[in-house]
Amino acid sequence: MKSHFYAMLSRMKNIYRWGLMRNTRQENLSEHSLEVAFIAHALAVIRNRRLGGSVDAEKVAVAAMFHDTSEIITGDMPTPIKYYNADIKSVYKDIENVAQDKLLSLLPEDLRDDYTALYKPGEEEKRIIKAADKISALIKCIEETSSGNREFEAAKDSTLKAIKEMALPEADIFLDEFIVSFYLPIDEMR
Repeated sequence: MKSHFYAMLSRMKNIYRWGLMRNTRQENLSEHSLEVAFIAHALAVIRNRRLGGSVDAEKVAVAAMFHDTSEIITGDMPTPIKYYNADIKSVYKDIENVAQDKLLSLLPEDLRDDYTALYKPGEEEKRIIKAADKISALIKCIEETSSGNREFEAAKDSTLKAIKEMALPEADIFLDEFIVSFYLPIDEMR
């Protein structure tokens, strides 16, 4: 059987994020997903090493790589719309699930269970991936505002607030130890 799954995933580079906002540099879904995977892995390692956790950091990272693949089919729905009210949020979640099922149906039958597990991580893993997703958004906001783009100021403040409200200690540690570097030019990162 021929499978179109990876050809579909390669389309992630054609999906641009932050569509309602003027960007100094466009960010595509591939870039975002890799960054979320890096951060999710870091959060899981911090949880395990410093907070007595026992999550599978590699599984979290791989699940994070796949966390937005449904957007290949749905496109990137802007956050203010996606979370406008409970009804829209619920319907959009259903649409995401249908898109994920469509992607999974493109895989050979004998591989589907392995990939289904990546689309349905446990609650602990979901919280870590969600925090990593928010941190990635914060990084984008920092990059934009540092480039003089005031369009991202309110998003930066609300995203930071949302991360803090998650009350996830590993996310707070990441912010305390790593986020300041995103404000620096490369020559000051030595």
